[in-house]
Amino acid sequence: MESAGNRPLSSHTGDLDGVGHAGTPETRGPLAGIRVVEFAGLGPTPFSCMILADFGAEVLRVERIGQVSAAGGDERYNYLNRSRSTIALDLKSDEGLALARELASRADVLVEGFRPGAMERLGLGPDELCALNPRLVYSRMTGWGQTGPLAQTAGHDINYLALTGGLDLIGPPDQPPPPPLNFAANFGGGGMLLVAGILAALVERATSGRGQVIDAAMIDGASLLMTQVFAWTRMGIWRPGRGGNLLDGSAYFYRCYETSDGRYMAVGALEPQFHALFVAALGLDPVEFANHLDPRNWAERATRIALLFRERTQAEWTAVFEGIDACVTPVLSPEEAVHHPANMARGVHVGPEDARQPAPAPRLSRTPGMVRSMPSLAGENGAQALENWGFDSRTIATLNAAGVLAAR
Repeated sequence: MESAGNRPLSSHTGDLDGVGHAGTPETRGPLAGIRVVEFAGLGPTPFSCMILADFGAEVLRVERIGQVSAAGGDERYNYLNRSRSTIALDLKSDEGLALARELASRADVLVEGFRPGAMERLGLGPDELCALNPRLVYSRMTGWGQTGPLAQTAGHDINYLALTGGLDLIGPPDQPPPPPLNFAANFGGGGMLLVAGILAALVERATSGRGQVIDAAMIDGASLLMTQVFAWTRMGIWRPGRGGNLLDGSAYFYRCYETSDGRYMAVGALEPQFHALFVAALGLDPVEFANHLDPRNWAERATRIALLFRERTQAEWTAVFEGIDACVTPVLSPEEAVHHPANMARGVHVGPEDARQPAPAPRLSRTPGMVRSMPSLAGENGAQALENWGFDSRTIATLNAAGVLAAR
């Protein structure tokens, strides 16, 4: 891609181009010098590799020749694949497998997200590759884990979340639990914790000199995100099921309300000082709304407040609560979020106007992450990437000509 969108995009600038300079020590990122070979997958696997690449790791994404995106759409805007180059390999050929093994021998980290046993059947399992490269951090991402009765069973975010007990706590008590997109298991319990495991293994390797195998499962990670609910339950401050709990939408001061124009306002006035300001801004008497943590008061008060919110538009209510520490905000669409003044001032999104995307996070003071390039199509910039990994141009050209490799 030869567009401004393919240049590095700084995570700390609020301008539309956000152009960084990836050659200085401050912008190479904290993971500069770490090489990652990523076997292309879906959801949490590319998400975790995006984070590693944004923070300076040299990630090479390996796709299969002829593989078609299951999601469809223009892969040049698949932001999960940003900040790295790609090649496509024929992993059914001896030459393709040999190249994959050679990449693993030169890598610090390998990331794969296939069902248990798939990499072993290719001869690319951890036993083989860690023997070849004892410093390799071999990272495996699955739904149900490498072991257990469900290890070979298909699943998605909603299924993993269902078995954690978390899905049962979401939504109104008189309706089926709504899936919270794929944030909780795929990206929170999956991709984020895979990154945490990789970073932990790299820190340990600095002492031991040895890599290790990471078994990251979305069922494990999503369950870990339930720790506070388990604690609150044991402490006696979380009631079983849905209804009557602070964070499940039952409390009138922690839920969303519809406005007169069919939009919504989000209310999170949990603490007494925020609750008092919230009630006062609605024109109600805070004294009348005392004992706000008592669930017996919630249903009747929610009905009263819902009627008030329907009297004005979202914009009008936003103006009412602006500058008031009542923990009340408008519910924005993703398109609106990109242009919200607070988000723009902080640079929460980066990239050209036609390709705005979330910036790398968290923010590091000296070596921040940055979007180093827009996503590449399979094989795009792959020849240069392989040369950077120490492969000679003649070998690359020979494999390209043989149809074993796609690396332009």
